Amino acid sequence: MTLQSLLLAAAFSVASVNATAQVDNGTFESWSNGNPTGWTTIDSGIFLERVNSPVLDGQYAAKTTVTTKTQGNTDLLQRFNVVANQTYNFEVSVYHTEGRVTARLIVDGFRGYSDPSIRNQWQQIRFTYKATSNKTINLGLRFYDRSGFDGSEIVYVDRFQPTLTQTPPTPTGCQGTEATITINTDDYGNETSWQLYNASRQTLGGGSNLANNQRFSSEFCLNDGDYTFSITDTFGDGICCSQGNGSYVVDANGQELLRGGEFTSNETRTFSVSRLATPSQTPSTPDLNQYYAAANGLSGFALKTALHEIIKGHTAKGYGALWGFYAVNSLDVYFENDGSILDIYSENPVGEDSYNYTAIRHQCGNTGFNSEADCYNREHSFPRSWFGGAIEPMNSDVHFIFATDGQVNSYRSSFPYGEVASSDIVSNNGSRRGTARNGLGYNGTVFEPIDEFKGDLARAVLYVAARYENVIADWENNTQFSDAVLNGSNTQVFETWYVDLLKQWHQQDPVSQKEIDRNNAAHVYQGNRNPFVDHPEYVLSIWVN
Repeated sequence: MTLQSLLLAAAFSVASVNATAQVDNGTFESWSNGNPTGWTTIDSGIFLERVNSPVLDGQYAAKTTVTTKTQGNTDLLQRFNVVANQTYNFEVSVYHTEGRVTARLIVDGFRGYSDPSIRNQWQQIRFTYKATSNKTINLGLRFYDRSGFDGSEIVYVDRFQPTLTQTPPTPTGCQGTEATITINTDDYGNETSWQLYNASRQTLGGGSNLANNQRFSSEFCLNDGDYTFSITDTFGDGICCSQGNGSYVVDANGQELLRGGEFTSNETRTFSVSRLATPSQTPSTPDLNQYYAAANGLSGFALKTALHEIIKGHTAKGYGALWGFYAVNSLDVYFENDGSILDIYSENPVGEDSYNYTAIRHQCGNTGFNSEADCYNREHSFPRSWFGGAIEPMNSDVHFIFATDGQVNSYRSSFPYGEVASSDIVSNNGSRRGTARNGLGYNGTVFEPIDEFKGDLARAVLYVAARYENVIADWENNTQFSDAVLNGSNTQVFETWYVDLLKQWHQQDPVSQKEIDRNNAAHVYQGNRNPFVDHPEYVLSIWVN
């Protein structure tokens, strides 16, 4: 069965240019003779009923039963008057039950889809529309069947919410990241459909029933964050290469992020975008005497508390924004000096790297890699499961999150850093995972980076102890590994074996120019510094024997 879409369209009326647009009976509270009032078209392929559960807004919602595969008979429409040069933000909420139909928003034409895989909960379809003239347009939804549709399926609809943007500002272009999705279809374009979602699973765009052997491009202005691209072929042979040479490409700011075409029925890939910082934003080292004045003359845990007060107020930029920091401030200008991503789990400091990553183009999320050298992602040197998951500001704190190979990052997982006696995994640059050596003070699995970066990682982990002194005592029991490393206090923070290890690595691998530059850039980026890079002597002054 060819993939089809469910489209419901809502009509809105504007009393005047200065009035807020209102959909007529957009929450389906008013009904007459079994139909919702205000809706000009209810086609024969759908049947509507008023229900009081599930409801998103008011007392009632519209229970919509789809009974046909003929998409031209599944419209729910209103007519809506728009005013030239006004911008309207349209939104409708749908609730899928089986996931064998999908909904597509109509705003003067076909727009975004719902995601039928999200079932038994409300989701929103949104579209921003700028009127080019005074006219009356169609708004609403249409239903399309998907594979497995059995001739009858229920989708609930509620809360059409248009908002009129008053006196729109002069367009200034995209204020986020300009991205383009290009689809080159094969010999059977009608089998292909695609969608783009943001991190909240809201549909930003998509297409289906495409023409054969054609090129289709869609442009987006994306805010910083994570996104999901999904492409489907209903026959199950992808779009390359058995029946033509189809492909897809996702690029942002001129950098290619995703490319593909060889899959079976579906391929889903994630990517992130961030407006890039510029090198001029990275200053020279500021007046450190003034910055650390409140710590003068202190030692022991009193010094750590003073450092906490100095560095605690940083600005969390969000997890997706880390890509932009890496693209400018995590480049190899120290070893091969080739401008590739400086990956601490793959960098060979004394020879040629086994592989290199280009900023942005080769980034990936927590999936999207099958082996080492596929892509780079974001490694929490202090694993985020230890502090409870994707919780801010820890989850995006650049001082302890590094660009690393995705596969090696997954090998490290949430294991503590340590020194390995017997390896089960060795990365291309010699980083190792395996059984801890005798005498370490811990007998489980540990991960050991190469010597070049041991001090960097030790100082990053010690930064966490100072920056999050106020909450870190509560993290000990979050996982078995946090329990092995943390001692449940906000003073020493770590078990003695881990303190000894971090101190040893700190002393063996002194602060480098790379760390100094990164610390300066992080200060500009989020507003605080790692004191153990600026003052390496603080480590032994706080954690005395």
